[in-house]
Amino acid sequence: MSKLLWKSLLAAPAALGAALAVSGSAVAVEAAAIEFATETAPVELATEVAPVELATEAAPVQLAAAAAPVESVVGVDALNQPVQLAQITSVNQLTDVLPTDWAFQALQSLVEQYGCIQGYPDRTYRGNASLTRYEFAAGLNACLDVIAQLVATGINPDDLATIRRLQEEFQAELNTLRGRVDALEADVAELEANQFSTTTKLRGQVDFHLATPFDTIPGVEDSTNFNSRARLNFDTSFTGEDRLRVRLQASSGDLPLGDIGGFNNVSGLQGEGVLDLRVDDFYYAFPVGNRIDVTLAANSLSVDDVLREITPFGNGVADAAGPQYLDAGMGGGAGVGLSFAFTDSIILDALYTVNTAGARSPSIGVFRGTNELGPSQAYGAQLSFIPEGFLSLAATYLHSDGGQVFQGVGTGKAVDTYGGQVNLNFGGFNIGGSAGFVNFDGGDDFIWNAGVVFDDFFAEGAQLGIYGGQAPQLIGSVDNPFYIEGFLNVPFNEFLTITPSVIYADYNNGLADETLIYGVIRTTFRF
Repeated sequence: MSKLLWKSLLAAPAALGAALAVSGSAVAVEAAAIEFATETAPVELATEVAPVELATEAAPVQLAAAAAPVESVVGVDALNQPVQLAQITSVNQLTDVLPTDWAFQALQSLVEQYGCIQGYPDRTYRGNASLTRYEFAAGLNACLDVIAQLVATGINPDDLATIRRLQEEFQAELNTLRGRVDALEADVAELEANQFSTTTKLRGQVDFHLATPFDTIPGVEDSTNFNSRARLNFDTSFTGEDRLRVRLQASSGDLPLGDIGGFNNVSGLQGEGVLDLRVDDFYYAFPVGNRIDVTLAANSLSVDDVLREITPFGNGVADAAGPQYLDAGMGGGAGVGLSFAFTDSIILDALYTVNTAGARSPSIGVFRGTNELGPSQAYGAQLSFIPEGFLSLAATYLHSDGGQVFQGVGTGKAVDTYGGQVNLNFGGFNIGGSAGFVNFDGGDDFIWNAGVVFDDFFAEGAQLGIYGGQAPQLIGSVDNPFYIEGFLNVPFNEFLTITPSVIYADYNNGLADETLIYGVIRTTFRF
């Protein structure tokens, strides 16, 4: 029995070697799939042969040779795990440079030693914020420019080595950055060579009004009509704080509502009735110190150009949206305006204006008015309290030596006007209004308006408003006209605004059925 066992053991290595040789391809196939099934036949063979202690020289050697591919495959699989990411140590393979990266820390060290980057507006270099590679390259480039100037005075050799390494790591970004700067400089040079002016900016506005009556007045033909106005403003600044304005304007005239006293210029167009181009505004405004602003006008200086409006209805279609007493047709030509800010919220506005024709006439002149309908001079002042909070107030005094008191409504006598405005800001909406008392030799009049405006109505920048009031009536008719307007001002972008509006007017001119309702759509283009 012992001889048989001994012969079997002697023959075992040869038999095992032959079996392994015959099954070599099968073992290779199984080894290829070792990533997904680690418990394979070769592993079981190893566990069966291991207890054979007598074959310590032959069996382990052959098994090790056969098992080696298995260990090799397992090692490759381990390298394919996330540990492989740790082998990417080159910074140029990263999308961002983090505060933990050596490049970030190296640049921060250079900044702290040589002050080569001024940093953010608060003059700090925020070392805990990650940067894109191009932001980092921009900072590195700025640092290199500063350090290049310091080389002559000596620089730490270690810092030079750091700079060389940074340049190598970010060579591509530095080249791209310099290329972009060169291209930008070329674009700037081209713009400077072809720009309209180095000191003047051109701004334009075009208004289209489409109006249709929903009702008619007996004996008066009224149909859908279209009016327009175009303005080109040439604004020039010599100091950055002043403004020389020359405005060219063409307008086709007012809406039909403007033909009736009290609803003068309801469209806000202030046109001449034809589309002839003319110089409308011609003035120079400049500050004197920190508290005083001065306006010198050669043409079209009206009361509401200087005395400010604080009521919230400025986006309405009808000019009646503003205080009617500020629409006074006094002067309207050459003059001077002054604003003095006692504080940031308490401001005094004052003006003196004379009709341009009167200013040119030797018989009337700049400081002499006339009591005839036509050229006149006017002066006035307004004290405004306009904090950023809840309540805003304004008190106004105006005096005219003659001519038109309101556009389209005239008197040949001296006129004194006392008015006031109030606005309550509730955050999402405003409630405001104005009132004025007009006194002249032989009569007086009282005018007012009030309403509410909702800001950011259904869309950012949109405004919904409704207001009404009593317009001036100084031509001897029965009562003052009464009006109501509702409007929705919708800015589609910074260039286009559309404002639909409905206007109700009760003219009170002694006529039968003297009320009228208009639908108006105003389209405004700005450029």
